[in-house]
Amino acid sequence: MDWILDKKRPICPQLCENLCIIIATGKIAPGEKLMSVREVALKAGVTPNTVQKSFEQLEQKGIIYSRRGSGWFVCEDTHIARETLQQLVRSKTGKYLDDMYSLGLSKDDIISTIKEYDHE
Repeated sequence: MDWILDKKRPICPQLCENLCIIIATGKIAPGEKLMSVREVALKAGVTPNTVQKSFEQLEQKGIIYSRRGSGWFVCEDTHIARETLQQLVRSKTGKYLDDMYSLGLSKDDIISTIKEYDHE
């Protein structure tokens, strides 16, 4: 995974969001072991302390858990990660729509633009 982080936003929540996306989309399966704190820190270009804090926050939410001496693992129930992803989708969609409406586009204009942009 590419760790694209916005330097204008706090890093820890972004790491949590990225990990939730990975889990919610099934790129890491329930029960599967995560990369180590050091591996994530190296790949994301952040400090291990920041990654550790992110992992602990995800553990508090019930998204991942630690096994002493073995590392971090994805919880069997991934509904919280999926809910977090849906919240991100709604938030980003709302921001996009607000931006488009502020440019004077109508709903039909926005839909037409999205259809033109469709890159699948």
